[in-house]
Amino acid sequence: MTAIHWFRRDLRLADNPALLAAGAGGDVVGVFVLDDRLWHAAGEPRRAYLLRSLAALDASMDGRLLVLRGSPVDAIPRLARDLAAGAVHVAASHEPYGRRRDEAVEEALAGAGARLTPTGSAYAVEPGLLRTRSGDPFQVFTPFRAAWLEHGWPGPAGDASRTRWLDAGRGDPLPAEPDLGGLRLPAAGEDAARARWAATLADVVPGYAEERDRPDREGTSRMSAALRWGETHPRTLLADLGRLAGPGPAMFRSELAWREFHADVLHHVPSARVESLRPVAPEDAWASGEQERAGLRAWQDGRTGYPFVDAGMRQLRAEGWMHGRLRMVVASFLVKDLHIRWQRGAEHFMRWLVDADVSQNQLNWQWAAGTGRDAAPFFRVFNPVAQGLRFDPEGDYVRRWVPELRGIAGAAAHEPWLLPAGAAPGYPDRVVDHAVERRVALADNKRARAAR
Repeated sequence: MTAIHWFRRDLRLADNPALLAAGAGGDVVGVFVLDDRLWHAAGEPRRAYLLRSLAALDASMDGRLLVLRGSPVDAIPRLARDLAAGAVHVAASHEPYGRRRDEAVEEALAGAGARLTPTGSAYAVEPGLLRTRSGDPFQVFTPFRAAWLEHGWPGPAGDASRTRWLDAGRGDPLPAEPDLGGLRLPAAGEDAARARWAATLADVVPGYAEERDRPDREGTSRMSAALRWGETHPRTLLADLGRLAGPGPAMFRSELAWREFHADVLHHVPSARVESLRPVAPEDAWASGEQERAGLRAWQDGRTGYPFVDAGMRQLRAEGWMHGRLRMVVASFLVKDLHIRWQRGAEHFMRWLVDADVSQNQLNWQWAAGTGRDAAPFFRVFNPVAQGLRFDPEGDYVRRWVPELRGIAGAAAHEPWLLPAGAAPGYPDRVVDHAVERRVALADNKRARAAR
């Protein structure tokens, strides 16, 4: 009997248990539904990357990837009827929209005489599986990581490259790739992800514990987009890391656990996508009206007058990606210096990041804002100058992304306001005084705690 494999966040053939399950009984139709709701919600960098990843997947399937456009609740049951397919195989979704969508598809498939069959997920340990000894969801990362490591995960699944693909005819045409201007995307697709990971294992992982916080160096893996789209699976990465010893592999493994912790939090508390899990300031503390608009615009455009913040925001616009250390710094600045709600920053990241993932984006923002599970305490306010001097000590990262500062040598690029007038032509003045706004943020937080 013909089976359907519905690709979602698993755009690969290797280590794909759901695809192997689909192929166990015979011919397989591989389909991707370009969900109008998700397509219109995505920013142009993410759309462009997805289109390139789908093209790579189609090539690996000898041109037999069926692409349908519209609502999966309509498209998948209709395809099952047309093919007389008894099962639609998927990797389980755990984000709020994906769970609601799958429940609706499952119900519609029952009317078509077929079933939705989930196998595995995008995570090494499925969200919702781990619990504390008292049976509650984990609230703190460190014990979650210990339970995650103790639980373990299976080795990579087999390669599905010999799947017998059934040509289901013409689907819907893919949209044209959006004009990205000068934005540079990483190579997309499973082969590119495999090559990137091989280079990461050789060149990045050994020194990852020491280098991952240095944006002036190539000390990160840049595997986040491949993980977000499932061009590789964390189980594959963990298998390779398991053959290595030392602080670098251990730290990389811990970062994968952090990703799974946030997926677990969102699984248990779907409202965390848009709502703070705990209050950190009174309602009257947040910027509004023109103050909010002006602050948000300066932050988005990388024109706050703080070079380390501005460099991060400009990298985002240029690459659809931002170094992890900068993600924390710019988030702290938006929330605690500009007093703008974390949701505004999360929206901007979702628009521009190629690796934008609901659980990672929203919960990492909540971490930076002090509102999430096991979040950084609100009184931990990143000093954007001190952060720059510590993690970009010679100013190389800043000069790379802020051309107005390229004439300033060394660490002075982090404090252009201390230089003679005209030393950094075209670079904006500081929109706020960090020392002042830090005191304001802490006072607001004290008021919130007193009101509890």
